[in-house]
Amino acid sequence: MAGAIAGSATVLITNPIWVVNTRMTAQQSNDSDDSLPPPNEKPSSKRSKPSTLSTLLKLLRTEGPLALFAGVLPALVLVINPILQYTIFEQLRNMLEKRRKATARDVFLLGAIGKLLATSITYPYITIKSRMHVANDQEKGDRGMWAVTRNALRDEGWSGLYKGIGPKVTQSVLTAAFLFAFKDALYDASVKLRRRVPAQLPGK
Repeated sequence: MAGAIAGSATVLITNPIWVVNTRMTAQQSNDSDDSLPPPNEKPSSKRSKPSTLSTLLKLLRTEGPLALFAGVLPALVLVINPILQYTIFEQLRNMLEKRRKATARDVFLLGAIGKLLATSITYPYITIKSRMHVANDQEKGDRGMWAVTRNALRDEGWSGLYKGIGPKVTQSVLTAAFLFAFKDALYDASVKLRRRVPAQLPGK
């Protein structure tokens, strides 16, 4: 419960930063596409890249403060991702340790499975959040979470909600697997060290 509250507070604080960052990335991509000259024409002058402050001020001026919290609802739903990850990991580990002690390789695999399942369940919300971040003022009627989801399903089907999941899952799963494996190895090493130190103290 405490983790969910802390995660929700973090989302509310950092969501404006992600909105501005996503808008800057989208704007730079659009500018690079629009500024391509015809084959026989030399490019004139390079456009200056939008700064964080200028993007923020433009967003506030054209769309208002509430635009900074676009995508906050799916971001709040994504707070359950690490909760699911740790729950799945602990349940699988408890099932395994009823039969034998989990090895470092077991922990690596269980960490990977936990993150894979958690990310697969919550990934559509990542897609929806990103689309809500870049929705502009002209799309005001279609900027809500359910409207964005409905439009994505209508235009691209269910596969549209999982677009780009391959690289994300690969990165997240490997990171989680190594994290759990190193954490378990460090814990075992610290336990062995604590048992060894008292035996070496004088008078013991």
